[in-house]
Amino acid sequence: MDKFMTWMTDKFSPKVNKIAKNAWVASIQDAILTAMPMVFIGSFATILAIIKNYWPAFPDLSPISTFSFGLFSLFISFLIPQSVMKHKGIKGVEKQAGLAGVAFFLIMIFPTFSNDGGKIIFDLNAFGTGGMIAALIAGLFVGLIMTLFAKLKFISDDSPIPDFVAVWFNTLLPIIVVLLVGWLFTFELKISLYDVVNSIFSPLIQLGSSFWGFVIIYFLGFSFLYSFGISSWVIYPVQVAIALPAIAQNQANHAAGQAVTNIFTSEAGQLFLIGGGGATLSLCIMLAFMAKSNRLRIIGKASLIPSIFNINEPVVFGAPIAFNPILMVPMWINGLVGPIITWFVMKFGIVPIPYEPFQLWYLPAPILAWVTTKSITGILLIVVLFVISWLIYYPFFKVYDKQAVEQDLEMEGE
Repeated sequence: MDKFMTWMTDKFSPKVNKIAKNAWVASIQDAILTAMPMVFIGSFATILAIIKNYWPAFPDLSPISTFSFGLFSLFISFLIPQSVMKHKGIKGVEKQAGLAGVAFFLIMIFPTFSNDGGKIIFDLNAFGTGGMIAALIAGLFVGLIMTLFAKLKFISDDSPIPDFVAVWFNTLLPIIVVLLVGWLFTFELKISLYDVVNSIFSPLIQLGSSFWGFVIIYFLGFSFLYSFGISSWVIYPVQVAIALPAIAQNQANHAAGQAVTNIFTSEAGQLFLIGGGGATLSLCIMLAFMAKSNRLRIIGKASLIPSIFNINEPVVFGAPIAFNPILMVPMWINGLVGPIITWFVMKFGIVPIPYEPFQLWYLPAPILAWVTTKSITGILLIVVLFVISWLIYYPFFKVYDKQAVEQDLEMEGE
């Protein structure tokens, strides 16, 4: 165990953090996080839809979701090139890069025109999470072209011409290249880049959406890597690329009266992250009210309220769980047990599969369960998972508490 911990600390963690800080990876993360408020707005629309179920006279506010969560890919196509410019240190052209990203994405999704040319028709699904992979590719492609042409300037930096005019001319060539690529495939070759991208990535998405994909991605991102101080945001782009299109498809299937089948959604994942990654709420309660170590009791009480709202950095780095072999093991076990149980109870219809977007993960677990599953069995699942997490953490907590008491006595003796 000591050799493994040393390897993870000295070799693995630095490499993963280096990848997370890569300009291209960081740009995707920044873009998704920047657009998340629009997803939250869609979540509020979900809450309001619940009101309408009990009060039919309440106005239909679903268009709010359509023009927030439903335009997620369009927002991403702007934000990724903009973020690439920021991380690459190419100043002054961020907005132009974003605009080029939107233009290329709109061409990429293969629009059609009316006979008189007065109307243009887009697939609304492509604007939402259904087009997320295409938007990521479009944004990264535009970011690459803008980066390659960054040193090729018509007007030098020391020119007396105003900066904004220089930006106009210096971004003309890369934007023309971007649009020419889109024009060539869409209007000349009649090839839908949107369909091509989706067909290429579809097998990977299906693999990620499987039982093993669900368990492994949540285990790695929210338990294993997290226990080594690596933020779950590292794996977030992968998780979101699978989960957001899945919940959008579930929503469409439910509206059409069809079966809801996609379990790998953020809404399902929120159910077993009780207190945060590794289901740490039960551990916080033990630390706060059962620990004999004064130090652990203080940490537990300080961490309890945030943990109720699924924020567990205080306990992960305060107890700590991170880099602590005694508490890392139960965190890993919970990181496997939670997704496995959740998958099977939904697979066999015991708990309904979520079909409406709801990204307000910081609400207490029982409320999340009710809103996302709209069922008593969803709440019972939370109770069962909480009890299981308690049973898993308890023996490790007792060992660690005993060790902490001995350390407290040693410090008092000094």
